Amino acid sequence: MRNWSTQKEALALRRYAGQRYACGKSVALDDLPQFLEAVLRPGDRVCLEGDNQKQADILAKALANLDPGKIHDLHMVQSGVVLPEHLDVFEKGVAKRLDFSYSGPQSTRIARMLSGGKIELGAVHTYLELFARYFIDLTPQVALIAAVSADRDGNLYTGPNTEDTPTVVEATSFKSGMVVAQVAEIVDKVPRVDIPGDLVHFVVDAKKPFYVEPLFTRDPGAITETQILTAMLAIKGLYAPYGVRRLNHGIGFNTAAIELLLPTYGEKLGLKGKICTHFALNPHPTLIPAIEAGWVEQIHSFGSEVGMDDYLSARSDIFFTGPDGSLRSNRAYCQVAGLYACDMFIGSTLQIDLQGHSSTVTTNRIAGFGGAPNMGSDSRGRRHPSEPWLKAGADADPNAAAGLRRGRKLVVQIGETFGEKNVPLFVEQLDALELADKLDLDLAPVMIYGDDVSHIITEDGIANLLLCRDNDEREQAIRGVAGYTDVGRARDRKMVERLRARGVIRRPEDLGIDPLDADRRMLAARSIKDLMLASGGLYQPPSQFRNW
Repeated sequence: MRNWSTQKEALALRRYAGQRYACGKSVALDDLPQFLEAVLRPGDRVCLEGDNQKQADILAKALANLDPGKIHDLHMVQSGVVLPEHLDVFEKGVAKRLDFSYSGPQSTRIARMLSGGKIELGAVHTYLELFARYFIDLTPQVALIAAVSADRDGNLYTGPNTEDTPTVVEATSFKSGMVVAQVAEIVDKVPRVDIPGDLVHFVVDAKKPFYVEPLFTRDPGAITETQILTAMLAIKGLYAPYGVRRLNHGIGFNTAAIELLLPTYGEKLGLKGKICTHFALNPHPTLIPAIEAGWVEQIHSFGSEVGMDDYLSARSDIFFTGPDGSLRSNRAYCQVAGLYACDMFIGSTLQIDLQGHSSTVTTNRIAGFGGAPNMGSDSRGRRHPSEPWLKAGADADPNAAAGLRRGRKLVVQIGETFGEKNVPLFVEQLDALELADKLDLDLAPVMIYGDDVSHIITEDGIANLLLCRDNDEREQAIRGVAGYTDVGRARDRKMVERLRARGVIRRPEDLGIDPLDADRRMLAARSIKDLMLASGGLYQPPSQFRNW
């Protein structure tokens, strides 16, 4: 007769082994290495938090220092490969296989280790895709997570950076996996129960907060006039005519410029209350002036941002906060909101090809995708209408019967024709294809596929790809806004002019925008200090951004 409780029995054995190094649920730091060697098994599937911002750093260091003779061949499933220790586990032979979403700071090293055979790659996922697989075929047997504090019963308070924690715990604990949390302190009563203690098996008192990266902070002082011009084009040429109220902004200076132009340029255009009222978005400091000026009605966040805690607590009408006053973020919920409830995603990339495919992967680096493919995809399961969605659908398919015509999400790539170190944004072929050949990958790491992209914005103008009726028009529309890159110089000038006459391509002058008006004085804040002052002193910028 089959034993239907093998997973519960395996968990019981892990708990029994771990209890030798614990007092109740509490594990001392000095006992952490022996504890992990006791509860882990070679070949385990382990989720290590590894989020977009917050990191279970103490657990990561301990894992990287385990004896590979005892613990080896782990299969790591985690959102972010961010810390050096996340790759040290592979260098040292503790881990073997990796499924992940984002690797920004480690993108060069991860590419090198994949090429050298140090890592066996499962796949590079979007966030929602990886979370979904936690519940299907990548369910963790052990989850190593991070929280702000815990009580004696293991109830966890995650604070503003909840991020991936509920999803990881749900998948692990309800499938008889073990959950181990590092916390900054153990208290008598947590301010808010974010993760109930009966889902948490052990708690490590790290004696200090987990590491959080200020990933979404952009200094207004670094915004260029070209970025201001592209922001003006976006607001007047895209946000206004489509009436975009529900949206997601990708990370970067181009979108930061848009946020800082809302209370100035947007106000001048009479757009307050008509655009940018509801966001799925981390609490960007550059949104503070727009919030204070009454532009924004509501924001749901994937995670928090360093220095924004007091501001978020004081603006509970805008943000989702708990009874303790702190933000309650949730990456899975917010990704779903961005996929199905937002009418537009606008973000930047490193490369765009002639079909509109975009990628942040180059020959020598694998940065992953994060949530961009979820935010930047046309959600074909959507059924509720909105003005921007219906208008975009009509642009793409004007001859279809209105009642059966699908709407379209606006998926926008915004950037300068030449990026950092004068590297062109537009290429004939993505480096991702060469990398796929080099690493023998079944699927090239494309971030957003061209058939999802609706618009491309550069300082040269806006290309509305929804209005293109064949592949030749699409290619020439892209070349038409590619400036003086090799791709741009190879344009068919007559065809580009015909596309411009039809409104497929719109230059700044077509929108009544003088590039000379793109001046830093238009920004609602021109420094980090200005953002702090705009918040009434509630925003406390990280030390690396303070210059006063």
